[in-house]
Amino acid sequence: MLPLIVLGGSVLLALTAPLLTRLFGRNAGYPLAAGLAALGVYANTSAGAIVDGEVLTASYDWMPTLGVAFGVRMDGLSLLFVTIVLGVGALVMAYSARYMGDDYPAGTVYGLLTGFAAAMIGLVTANDLVLLYVFWEITTVLSFLLINTAGPRAALPAGRALVVTALGGFALLGAVVMIGVAAGTTDLGVIVGNPETVLASPLAIPAAALLILAAATKSAQLPFTFWLPGAMVAMTPISAYLHAATMVKAGIYLLMRFSPVYVPTTAWSMVLVPLGLLTAVVGAVLALREHDLKAILAQSTVSQLGLLTAAIGVGTSYALSAAVLHTFAHALFKATLFMLVGIIDKEAGSRDVRELGGLRTVMPITATLTGIAALSMAGVPPLIGFVSKETLYEGFLEADFAPGAGPIAAVTAVIASALTFAYSARIVYGAFGGTLTQPDLYEPPKAFLAPAAVAAALGLALGLGVGVLNPLTDRATTDLYPGAEPATFALWHGVNTALVLSLVTFAAGYALFHWRDRVDALLQRMWVPDGSAVYDRIRARLIEFGGLVGRPDVDPAPAAVLARPVLLLPVLAVVAGIGLPALPGYPGPAVQGLDWLVVVLVLATVAGAAVTSSVLAALALTGFAGLATALWLLLAGAPDVALTLLLVEVLTTVVAVLVLRGRREGLQRPARLRAGPAALTALAAGLSLGAATFVLTGRRPPSEVGGYFLDTAQEATGGTNVVNTILVDFRGMDTFGEAVVVGAAALGLLVLLRRTSDDDRGSADHSAGHSADSSADSSGDSGGSSGGDTGGDAAPPRLFARDGPADTIVMRVGSRVLFPVMLALSLFLLWRGHDEPGGGFISSLVGGVAVLFLRLAHRGDAWAMRLRPEPLVGSGLLLSLLTGLAVYPLGLPFLAPVYLPGEVLLSSFVFDLGIYLMVVGLMVAAVDRIGGRTRVGPVLSRRHRTTPEVTDR
Repeated sequence: MLPLIVLGGSVLLALTAPLLTRLFGRNAGYPLAAGLAALGVYANTSAGAIVDGEVLTASYDWMPTLGVAFGVRMDGLSLLFVTIVLGVGALVMAYSARYMGDDYPAGTVYGLLTGFAAAMIGLVTANDLVLLYVFWEITTVLSFLLINTAGPRAALPAGRALVVTALGGFALLGAVVMIGVAAGTTDLGVIVGNPETVLASPLAIPAAALLILAAATKSAQLPFTFWLPGAMVAMTPISAYLHAATMVKAGIYLLMRFSPVYVPTTAWSMVLVPLGLLTAVVGAVLALREHDLKAILAQSTVSQLGLLTAAIGVGTSYALSAAVLHTFAHALFKATLFMLVGIIDKEAGSRDVRELGGLRTVMPITATLTGIAALSMAGVPPLIGFVSKETLYEGFLEADFAPGAGPIAAVTAVIASALTFAYSARIVYGAFGGTLTQPDLYEPPKAFLAPAAVAAALGLALGLGVGVLNPLTDRATTDLYPGAEPATFALWHGVNTALVLSLVTFAAGYALFHWRDRVDALLQRMWVPDGSAVYDRIRARLIEFGGLVGRPDVDPAPAAVLARPVLLLPVLAVVAGIGLPALPGYPGPAVQGLDWLVVVLVLATVAGAAVTSSVLAALALTGFAGLATALWLLLAGAPDVALTLLLVEVLTTVVAVLVLRGRREGLQRPARLRAGPAALTALAAGLSLGAATFVLTGRRPPSEVGGYFLDTAQEATGGTNVVNTILVDFRGMDTFGEAVVVGAAALGLLVLLRRTSDDDRGSADHSAGHSADSSADSSGDSGGSSGGDTGGDAAPPRLFARDGPADTIVMRVGSRVLFPVMLALSLFLLWRGHDEPGGGFISSLVGGVAVLFLRLAHRGDAWAMRLRPEPLVGSGLLLSLLTGLAVYPLGLPFLAPVYLPGEVLLSSFVFDLGIYLMVVGLMVAAVDRIGGRTRVGPVLSRRHRTTPEVTDR
């Protein structure tokens, strides 16, 4: 249960972050930091058992028919990443409490950061491929939202990050499907424990290619490096967390986790080692070209991730041990440096090394901490970065996937590391060396420095005592390479090849720094491809291509939009008539006597709609055709479908009237030369559809699936209404997804159509406030005179006016009687839906009609406007979701039936109630937004305003 408790605790922290921010403001970072730290300590309480080889697991059925479980596991590798995520997360939260000012969106940032921590914990503890993919995509969305907290200037960088990492998500989805098919399971423990099963499949290599693509996009490997520096637009705490512990480490974790499967294949090494080393060198060169401290660190992250990718590709136990240790070391020194750069930026107002200098004299503690972290990044003893860098050298020397691969890989790593030494020196000297340019600066508060000081001290202490990490890194390495002998880490291994390579690195790095002016001039003249510009050009061309393809469908004339599908129908009918084989006859009579009545009604209404020139008449006739079709469905024995169509037609007509009200012009009549061909085309299309319906329906016996539902629905779900049991029980997840779409539609109405009314009210309030202030200044009475003094002005007109003939005494009295009856009927249909025609959707449509009737009848009454769509949709969505999830602790799948004593079905009814609330919320949103509110008359000052009378238009 430990991994599940850690995951659940992190989710709980994310949910409480906005509330804590409301209570404590930016200081909410401290309790959140304490919470993450406590979870980290709790996760490590079982470190001893995990080091001894125990794997802690917890699993619940999620999609049992597909063999997919909500399974989590904690082994050595998972514990390492969980420790990094929670430890660095705690430091970043404490740092954020002092970094963010009052103008920062602290609640949003804290909620997203803790949510990201939860998503990463879910990703690194997932024991099912599908679950891993779900958390992978959550990190993609959250990273986009985090980058976007920087405001409008972050739109393009956040968009690039989203598109690139979403591309990796699609690749991972393909890999998950292929590996699941090849292994016959999505259980990650089974897959990595039996790699030969996957490797024996022809899907193994394509799946590996997709895994590498997914990791390359997430961890910013070539050619996807461009999005990561652009993401630096986000505030420093976000950059620190994404770069040090979470976002970019997801790709590294993915490659590590699948190493047991693919390390035996040469192709794995042949792709990852060159890719990683090339990325490491390119990233280091780009970092040395930068003058912005944050940009240097961003390019540095690209370079360090390249080294990790290459080490994973080597695949030996020593190289994998080096990758594990360097992952930990990188988290420490990169988090420290990002936090310290944020402090420098806050204090000095700049991150450009050409504008900084001499800060060591006024910020000595900051200078010392920066020096420690930079030395660790440069691989200088006695820091932990030195130990991990030397181990990487030893690992690269073991590469054997091609002749001479080991020495070439090691030399390339030395080149990248020498460049790392040089840009590390640029960071320290650029900010703290030379002459002081801003003498009025001072050391920041200790609380601001403390998180960076803790990380820097750990980097030093763990370098001197790196042996304390051996048990955990050994266990993590064994998870990656079962049966291997992991490397034993120590600060001093004597004089060996790795030490010689380190000395060469220091000498080359110092030379690059010593001749920095010449090197910088050379690098600035170097042509470097702009990946962001290439991405933007590709994006622009794709948008242009999409516009070209969709141009015929945005023509305002209906004929232009309908021409292609309508003309295509007769063609398809002819092709089908020629190509289809002979069809069996109907098992019974194809037409009943009353069917002809419906046919006559439909033909009459359609013909009337085709010739009328009145908008409302066409609308009414079209709706009547729908009602006739509902009657047809009722005669065919489908009462649920008939009720649904009947109610939808009513609601559609009402909403359409709201949209078209006030339109006095008639329908445009086509020219006679066009009317004839149009009528013939419409007739041909209608006959084609009718022929298709006649040919393709009623000629086969009930399907096997249909027979299964009819035979087992009552026994499996307790309900006799098969339609409802399918929607709520058998396909509850599908219905929930469709309900989410309903909620999204309501949200779209509330957000997208809000501006027309809210801007007017905002302008009125602003103008009124300004007038009131002016009046207060001149009269000395901010509250205005009592008794409704108008100051001699004419009687103020109403801000809002009733409109439309619906607001009549007949409608008002009728609504008082019919509304409670319709509401009671909707609740009755909701209650009986599991056994008789009805259910959540039908009952909600009846309730929606009742609400529309009430609001149309009482447009000017405030009590009729109290029903708001936001709480209806939100509570309905939450109720349906919790109903489905509530059975998981019982070991049951989503929305499994739960009964009260007396065989009273509970879960399906509560789920249907959630659907009911969401659909009614959509109806309320429709009448609120599509009906709209219109302000009439001049804007009044606050002194002269009467209580606004709000009515639906």
